[in-house]
Amino acid sequence: MRAVVFDCDGVLVDSEPLSDASWAGALADHGYVMTERDIVAVRGISEADGYRYFALRAQLPEQDEMQAEVDTRRLAGYPNLEPFGDAAATVPELALYGIPLAVASSSRGKHLRRKLELIGLARYFEVVVGGDEVPAGKPAPDVYLAAAAGLGVDPHECLAVEDSVNGADAAVAAGMRVVCVARYGTTVGTHPSVDTLDANLIMTWLGLK
Repeated sequence: MRAVVFDCDGVLVDSEPLSDASWAGALADHGYVMTERDIVAVRGISEADGYRYFALRAQLPEQDEMQAEVDTRRLAGYPNLEPFGDAAATVPELALYGIPLAVASSSRGKHLRRKLELIGLARYFEVVVGGDEVPAGKPAPDVYLAAAAGLGVDPHECLAVEDSVNGADAAVAAGMRVVCVARYGTTVGTHPSVDTLDANLIMTWLGLK
């Protein structure tokens, strides 16, 4: 294996609680109470697919208007975002060893790149692909296939790092080996998982140690 492709939210940056709260607040304004089941259902999928999920359960405005309401809440919290400590240590070390790195996220591209800049990790990634930059979001493989193509690496030569079942399923569908990092107490189904990210362990999986 030659390259590593990371999910962003919940893997690199502690942003899932902010996203959940932003959607919950906007939905509450339209009379819908978001549940833990909803949070699990939309974890790892694109904003567009998330909107479609909630639009089946509540009377919502058009997607652009609803997304603007969510974004207003979310952007207010961006200055407080922090990388996970293990990610902040692992990513630079992998880059130091010359391992090609990419990000494949369900977040929209402009928001994804802003988050990576804010947490100080953007410079380590050769390729960054957002969920709105491919035809279909996770659990479809498109975002992972695009990341591998951008790196010039066969998907089968990539290790994907995820935190959700939807994301892990997308990586597997792309032909990648996947490992999940357990965040927020969420389950990852039958996918292999670790408690923390570790550069030495990742390099062992890549066959470099």
